[in-house]
Amino acid sequence: MSNSLTKLRLRTLSAALMTAFPLLPAFAADTNDDQQQMERVTINGDRPSSLPKEIPTTIEGINAKTMERTINAIDAEDALKYLPSLLVRKRYVGDYNHAVLATRASGTGNSARSLVYADGILLSNLLGNGASFTPRWGLVTPEEIERVDVLYGPFSAAYAGNSAGAVVDYVTRMPKQFEAHVKLVGFSENFQLYGTDKSYSGKQLSASLGDTQGAFSWWLNLNQLDSDGHPIAFANKLLSAGVNSNAGTVVSGAIADKNPQGMDWWILGATGQYHTTQDHAKIKLAYDFSPTLRASYTLGYWRNNMNSGVESYLHDAAGNAVYSGDINIGGKKYTLAPTDMSNSKNQLEHITHGLNLRSNTKGEFDWEIAASLYDYSKDIVRAPTVAIPQADSGGAGRITDGNGTGWNTLALKGIWRPNAEHTTEFGYQREAYQLRTLVSDTDNWISGNAMKRFSAFQGNTQLQSLYAQDAWRVGPQWKTIVGGRIEQWQADKGAIANASSTLNFIDRSETYFSPKAALAFKASDDWTLKASLGRAVRMPTVSELYQGTISTTAIVNNDPTLKPEKSWTTEWTAERVLNEGKGFLRATVFHERTRDALYSQVNTLVTPNVTNIQNVDEIHTTGLELAYQASDVFTHGLDLAASLTYADSVITRNDKFPASVGKWQPRVPAWRANLVINYRPDEKLSTSLGLRYSGKQYGSLDNSDTNAFTYQGFSSFVVADVRVRYQLARQWAASIGIDNLNNKKYWAFHPYTQRSVVGELKFDF
Repeated sequence: MSNSLTKLRLRTLSAALMTAFPLLPAFAADTNDDQQQMERVTINGDRPSSLPKEIPTTIEGINAKTMERTINAIDAEDALKYLPSLLVRKRYVGDYNHAVLATRASGTGNSARSLVYADGILLSNLLGNGASFTPRWGLVTPEEIERVDVLYGPFSAAYAGNSAGAVVDYVTRMPKQFEAHVKLVGFSENFQLYGTDKSYSGKQLSASLGDTQGAFSWWLNLNQLDSDGHPIAFANKLLSAGVNSNAGTVVSGAIADKNPQGMDWWILGATGQYHTTQDHAKIKLAYDFSPTLRASYTLGYWRNNMNSGVESYLHDAAGNAVYSGDINIGGKKYTLAPTDMSNSKNQLEHITHGLNLRSNTKGEFDWEIAASLYDYSKDIVRAPTVAIPQADSGGAGRITDGNGTGWNTLALKGIWRPNAEHTTEFGYQREAYQLRTLVSDTDNWISGNAMKRFSAFQGNTQLQSLYAQDAWRVGPQWKTIVGGRIEQWQADKGAIANASSTLNFIDRSETYFSPKAALAFKASDDWTLKASLGRAVRMPTVSELYQGTISTTAIVNNDPTLKPEKSWTTEWTAERVLNEGKGFLRATVFHERTRDALYSQVNTLVTPNVTNIQNVDEIHTTGLELAYQASDVFTHGLDLAASLTYADSVITRNDKFPASVGKWQPRVPAWRANLVINYRPDEKLSTSLGLRYSGKQYGSLDNSDTNAFTYQGFSSFVVADVRVRYQLARQWAASIGIDNLNNKKYWAFHPYTQRSVVGELKFDF
């Protein structure tokens, strides 16, 4: 009863605030401000960034120096580890296909509700929404990061509706003089879960080189990661699926457990044990035609070879491992399909190009042209359809080929400063996505050629946008930003096929308008009050529209008429500067109302019931975010950074699946918190302790998965990380750290990494 009253009060408070302040939003510090203490990132016009000059929302960030002191960073997404309200679902080092970013009101199943850029190049994989459409983190390495900025919420007109959660912008290094860097990283994890008790380790070597020679500057970064990850999936059978019988091979080794719904099941083996070798290469070139005009080009290459291993827990009477066929456990017969314990191979080569031409006169008018291309030049997944051990030496299987998939972007931007009071930003943007997937049979899944088509699907989406926003300084204390975005979206060339038939989808074209507004009041030298309001329209992705199957010449299991998600988000912020600029404290109340949210669910209105991507009528999220940073706390060299987030995220209407109404939005916990303590007794030694907390959450819309600490569960966690870095000499530094020091076993459908040791040796010239 008390929980219901709390929710009612929060919603009543939110409604009252929305009524009282219908046009109030927030903006970050002026772009010409110096960088604040504690390395809170503000955007300086002299430094490259894809962000707009005027930012009408809460912004947080971290720079390279702070990362080096506090984070055991092996992958680019590690930079976000301690930022407020953010979580990356990274299952192991080098997790290239499931490391989804979660934000205040969006869980790790909503990858399309955030945007990730690197030097203006779109890394977000908006071909789909979900765990398998993770941002392309591998196109950035930690060693090349200069800083990372995060904008919270859809309050800037410069971004599409995918910014509903956050916009992440990586700015990588460009040298001012000759420099060279080499870093060697080693890591090891002792993983104990179910019937697996092994150590998994890896290494990473990175080298960077750059120089500036007159008007020309260049930067080269090479990186190789060799990671042996722990198992991420487990073969299982419900106890109730067994048939009373003496048939089948009698096996031992099955582990009794309960699934997320609390039903008894057997854990039979570990699968998805990925050994990945990832190669990264990037070259950046820049040329200054004049002191105010710069052209730059980026070429990025990422290659990944993955082999997935399997470990069966089952053994017959002679001690032989059992992978498939009829088995008998305790007098009950179960059937193991060849794909229940299946290995696989990935061979990926992705290439990205980025081109930018911009002026930076800081006068009445500046402009920018930016274009990027992300190309799946090779994207092959091989998997067997026969049982192990035959699969180890080949045998029948399928090849999934993603060649022809990718996206490209074009942005034309302008900044007009007619007087000291106004800064107007405007532009045109085009984003185009192309998905091509062909699944073919093969007689040898390891090395065979593609033969007969098994299935295929394809489709294109395109978003063209015009936007404008004006920042108006109304005296020394007030500032307002008002803007809007017109978006024209289309989907075409959609088709799906099985072995013998191809069916096409109708084309679609729709137009939407998203207004934005912001207001800030500088109450004193120490206090600033802000508020924000913005609409976001998140368009359906290609895979949400077109992935499905064909049955008796009809398309099933997908809905090409899906509506876009439409969100109104508001934010109210009070921020105080502490200790003469050496710290700050921020409190932000936020509310999001989303209609037609896109989720996979059961449609109970039709018979038989259909499970596919559908529109959930309405979700409300109301929350509070607190953020604190301070340097030289109690003693010189002791820095603190902390955040606490509460989010009441509830499904308020869902006609197709009424059992979900009143339940928590999947994968959005009520509470999140981070704490980082960094102590530097002198210039050589740095020590850091980080704590990360996430509360209870659910993976299903009806919250029926109450048993969280199991395979396919979504659990709470408290995790401690430590790091010690020592400057051995002017050019040499060494670090050692431990992630998950307390060895917490926690889950986000798959198991997270257990206690891991990370060692680094770095040379800077």
